[in-house]
Amino acid sequence: MSFSVVGIGEVLWDLLPSGPQLGGAPANFAYHAHALGADAAVITRVGDDELGRGILDRFRKMSLPLSSVQVDTLSPTGTASVTLNEAGIPRFHLQENVAWDRLVVTEQLLEVVQNAHAICFGSLAQRSAVARATIQRLLAAAPSDVLRIFDVNLRGNFYSRELVDQSLTLANVLKLNSDELPILAEMFSIHGTHRTQIQSLAEMFQLKCVALTCGDRGSFIYAGGVWSEQLPKPTPVVDTIGAGDSFTAALAMGLLAGMRLEEIHTFANEVAAFVCSQPGATPALPRDFRNRCQVLPLAVPPRSLE
Repeated sequence: MSFSVVGIGEVLWDLLPSGPQLGGAPANFAYHAHALGADAAVITRVGDDELGRGILDRFRKMSLPLSSVQVDTLSPTGTASVTLNEAGIPRFHLQENVAWDRLVVTEQLLEVVQNAHAICFGSLAQRSAVARATIQRLLAAAPSDVLRIFDVNLRGNFYSRELVDQSLTLANVLKLNSDELPILAEMFSIHGTHRTQIQSLAEMFQLKCVALTCGDRGSFIYAGGVWSEQLPKPTPVVDTIGAGDSFTAALAMGLLAGMRLEEIHTFANEVAAFVCSQPGATPALPRDFRNRCQVLPLAVPPRSLE
């Protein structure tokens, strides 16, 4: 059995000091899920321009289908200027009023989500009213047992409490980082330790799983009342772009395959560590990662995390 995994939202070019790299959390997620053995697709929108054609060409080379990518004749393909600090951590300056802000619902996209096993979405792609309505309608159309992963991905002023609340209500899995957890805790008046805050979010929004990444301070996964806490292995960091997206992709594949929580966590950490050791968000993953997914019990239904 091969799982169908979908990323919905932004796709863009990260304009790095070393040159442009394909970016956008949903695209990164789908790429890594595909590299780990999923039938993956990106629901997004690009401009009818050279940058858009470059993304379509990259998707072809990455074996991601083009049928779920809309082409906009009026708005340009998205870009983000990126600067890196000494630790390789990026800061993004996002172009506004671009093609992915104008994503619209079609019957073809509804069919894609209705056949999915996991869907990943974030807050950034919902910054425009048009794209927000589209993404939320697509999520609402997905089957009730689909993993709906909200990768918070807070950027600049492109989010609100209302948007985060709506997204968490539509989700059943939450992925966030150590900068985002305090923001959500303040939004929803949650106090206490990070564990208390995570448990409160899980209970408040009936989430099956919550994953918190904290960079070199490790990561936490909470599912069904069970905790997993792990420190990362020492890794030479080139940059951290796409590492969180690769972690989310490995998390999704592990949940779908019914792996034990500690196994999922170890696998996600190893994939993310490799991405940190390479430039850009979508390096070629070692074959070993895919092979490890292939030997998982993919033919059995996902293990309940209730």
